[in-house]
Amino acid sequence: MDLNELKNLLKAHKAGDLETPEAIEAIKSLQFEDIGFARVDHARATRQGFPEVVFGGGKTRDQVVGIVDRLAKRSPNILVTHTDEATYGEIRNINTDAEWHSSARLIRICRDKTDRGTGTIAVVTAGTSDIPVAEEAALTAETMGNTVDRVWDVGVAGIHRVLSERALLQRARVVIVAAGMEGALPSVVGGLVAVPVVAVPTSIGYGASFGGVAALLGMLNSCSSNVTVVNIDNGFGAGFVASLINRRWEPAET
Repeated sequence: MDLNELKNLLKAHKAGDLETPEAIEAIKSLQFEDIGFARVDHARATRQGFPEVVFGGGKTRDQVVGIVDRLAKRSPNILVTHTDEATYGEIRNINTDAEWHSSARLIRICRDKTDRGTGTIAVVTAGTSDIPVAEEAALTAETMGNTVDRVWDVGVAGIHRVLSERALLQRARVVIVAAGMEGALPSVVGGLVAVPVVAVPTSIGYGASFGGVAALLGMLNSCSSNVTVVNIDNGFGAGFVASLINRRWEPAET
């Protein structure tokens, strides 16, 4: 629950501007708002450090727009992942701050650009085909207040390419590595840096890659002890957890 919102509600109730039943309903809506097809979680930023993110896959366009409309009234920054340009057009009609990022299939509203990171996050891909997933991670991290360095197409088939970026990687506070095929790059990067490496298996590859399962298993079996793994194509999850690692935490208000 946002403490300032609660204080304002209590002041309004004390001043007689809110009747008791209205005050109770308003306080309930600080936690979540039931709009029929969704229960919009307004307290997630307080609990987890970032507002609820809308996963567009499986939702109708009207449902996505309805959720974003409610979130935008309370949250300065919003992400909609796995969506399309037509949905962006509908959201842009109600919020002119919305941005469309076609590579990542992501809609972003970023009104609060406060720097919350202690250092930079490096986002790395093995190949150009991995960029959509990596860009989802990069945009997520940026929206959460981090400085991001992008390093594309440095896979192990040409190992000199990643070695040429060693200085940049070693400056980062966290490194995200997206790779398909056999998923070898996170282990290589993990051996070059002394910080957490968040590995993202992508569904890129030929038949025996099994839609990213081969990369996932390779990353889970990494011999680099600083490598941890998110799910296949989960760029958002990688960007989120890297942001939490990199975050400049402030004492909770009492």
